[in-house]
Amino acid sequence: MIEYVWLIPVFPLIGFMINGLMGERLPKNLVGTIGSAMVGLSFALTVSIFLEYVKLPMDARPVEVTVYTWIASGGFKAVVAFLVDPLSLIMLSVVSGVSFVIHVYSVGYMHEDPGFPRYFAYLNLFVFFMLVLVGANNFLMMFVGWEGVGLCSYLLIGFWYEKQSASDAGKKAFVVNRIGDFGFLLGIFLIFWTFNSINFREVFTLAAKYPVGSGVITAITLFLFVGATGKSAQIPLYTWLPDAMEGPTPVSALIHAATMVTAGVYMVARCSALFTLAPISMMVVAIIGAATAIFAATMGMMQFDIKRVLAYSTVSQLGYMFLACGVGAFTAGIFHLMTHAFFKALLFLGAGSISHALSGELDMRKMGDMRKHIPITYKTFMIATLAICGIFPFAGFFSKDEILFHSLVDGHLMYWGIATAAAFITAFYMFRAVFMVFFGKSRVEEEVAHHVHESPPVMTIPLMILAVGSAVGGLVGIPIIAGGHRFKEFLAPSIIYSAGHHEAHYAISFEVGMMLLSMLVAIAGIYVAYRMYIRKPDLPGVLAKKYRVAYDLIFNKYYVDEIYDMAVVDPIKESSNFLWTGVDNKVVDGAVNGSAGVVAWLSAHIRKLETGFLQNYALAIVLGVALIVGYLVGL
Repeated sequence: MIEYVWLIPVFPLIGFMINGLMGERLPKNLVGTIGSAMVGLSFALTVSIFLEYVKLPMDARPVEVTVYTWIASGGFKAVVAFLVDPLSLIMLSVVSGVSFVIHVYSVGYMHEDPGFPRYFAYLNLFVFFMLVLVGANNFLMMFVGWEGVGLCSYLLIGFWYEKQSASDAGKKAFVVNRIGDFGFLLGIFLIFWTFNSINFREVFTLAAKYPVGSGVITAITLFLFVGATGKSAQIPLYTWLPDAMEGPTPVSALIHAATMVTAGVYMVARCSALFTLAPISMMVVAIIGAATAIFAATMGMMQFDIKRVLAYSTVSQLGYMFLACGVGAFTAGIFHLMTHAFFKALLFLGAGSISHALSGELDMRKMGDMRKHIPITYKTFMIATLAICGIFPFAGFFSKDEILFHSLVDGHLMYWGIATAAAFITAFYMFRAVFMVFFGKSRVEEEVAHHVHESPPVMTIPLMILAVGSAVGGLVGIPIIAGGHRFKEFLAPSIIYSAGHHEAHYAISFEVGMMLLSMLVAIAGIYVAYRMYIRKPDLPGVLAKKYRVAYDLIFNKYYVDEIYDMAVVDPIKESSNFLWTGVDNKVVDGAVNGSAGVVAWLSAHIRKLETGFLQNYALAIVLGVALIVGYLVGL
């Protein structure tokens, strides 16, 4: 089955072509079935290949499957080929599996939308490009998938293009990602210039000959990380992701959980052989990751749109993953990527179910006491919340605890302190959302309250499937105690460290103590949220008035968008307008129009010589001959 790995992305591509070309003429149920089934086939094939791969002898791994030679020019060669190894298999499984569940959910959520066929065509295309990205065996093919998901994010975020806010959000995502993509592209150019190859395995083998701290390796990794900050929404290129909430809720789940934003983390982990040779780059990755984790978490505390709360949560959790990669715990970062896919997809789909029950409402100030009306959504949302908070034994506990552990023992006390503070804030704002939505007094508007209802099975069954993953998904990573980390052992062949790297071992009591401490921090955050939103619901308003400056600063997201507008966007707009009105209109168009005017003036006067009288033409000929003869005689 492994030789058919190329079919994994082809199935969604077929779905895109069918729904894109014929979707308007097909029944909606058939459109949804085709879109979902094609991704389901990708997942089924991935599982089959996974099971076959683990049976292969170690000397037969990894496997590269070449489809055809794409470019062969001089010394440059690029092929369409797939790399089957532990890292790609985990990513293919997560992407296809979670995407399949989201597709099924979308059948119910988007059923009344007039753009239903277009939606499923875009969704299938998105999955196709993401599967290409994580399955590729070389940087150029990865870049094709990388750019493809950027295109599809523009199409899906701006899906309801009639809304100005959605159209602007789609453009913002596209432009901001282009900034990061430029860095990624420079990294690929420098890789080929340095190694004369873009194949992962060849590049990593050649890179091992370079000393730790090599300038060219540092430059390559920094360029690659610029690309990662754009795609995975890290400081300073994170601002597009909260605005991406303008798209349909399943799109938010797809972007935030399984596809686009995890691409940067995957790329850094895939290039572990390069990053471990560049300590400066590793430090930059860790600092940016830690700073993003705490920065985005604080912004999540003050949001009232439930999807925006989850959006800042995603930015923060991605910061955790980069922090793990920055301290060398690449497997911990990928482990959290996997568990995050389950509970973040569930949280977004749960938010969609809440919105569905409340006729599209997303403002948590207009909710409350919802657990009685939508019990399945409430229970599954609670499971996902416990998972993201890191409560034992839910999935997030194992992966987040591992990141906190490695941020201390492999990194620095500062990293651990920031990550722990972010964990506290995460627990606070997530349970703030739970308490505002599902507990307390109902604040639902009267005309909406009469129609509150649970979502149909096509939406609730996906919630239950993801709830199982959120509850038990972390068990693949137990225990970190006594070196029995199954997930880490499986992923180890894909993570390449520099020479001299060794795993440190610590006392079991220390590891258990770190586990208990991380969970106590989460419980403390939950308790503070309980005190503020259940026991004393007036307290948030009192604190907001007392600390008005700090509240306004965080509520307005530190005015980062306004600063970007003032420092970057507006000057570019003004210079563009100047070039348009001042240079293009007056200089370029003026020169063109002026030359045309001169020709027109000359034509208007010269044409007067064309009288149509024969004697005038004869006279002109005689004068001409006379001038020529006179000139010749003068010589």
